[in-house]
Amino acid sequence: MAQVTEDRRALLESVAEEFLHNSWRARRLVAVEGGSAAPAARFADDLAAVLADRGQQVARVSVGDVDEAALRADTVEPFRTGALAGADGEDAVLVVDGRRLLNDAVRGIWHFTVWTLAGDELPHSGTNVIVDLTDESAPTRYFYDLCKLPPNIGERRAATPEARA
Repeated sequence: MAQVTEDRRALLESVAEEFLHNSWRARRLVAVEGGSAAPAARFADDLAAVLADRGQQVARVSVGDVDEAALRADTVEPFRTGALAGADGEDAVLVVDGRRLLNDAVRGIWHFTVWTLAGDELPHSGTNVIVDLTDESAPTRYFYDLCKLPPNIGERRAATPEARA
């Protein structure tokens, strides 16, 4: 974990504590997604490091923009069978960041989910923890009245080739 402030470390510790309280044994999967990929990936990196500091065997994967079949075949199934590099222990944790990880088709895969946001974006409607990374050195836990959101808010379409260019 590189140059993490006390405020960032405290929030990461809090998120790790909540996850470990609810999912303390077995093979566990954590998804981190956000409106912006880079801050979500950095948060996932730091969360994985905090979990490792707490004695967890942690595998860390960035998947980019994937569909359900690829996510299951290339990441989830190898993790569950112990074939994913760095995740061969029976109590391993896989921390994944990417796009479309919290869509309805795959939301049930995860034991714990984090949505990161910055600025005026809306939070995802189906996540365990929302983190405001407007100031990444001093992130905050974000609470939102999810009843105010349409049920499909946060559902993301695959990026088109034009949008990737």
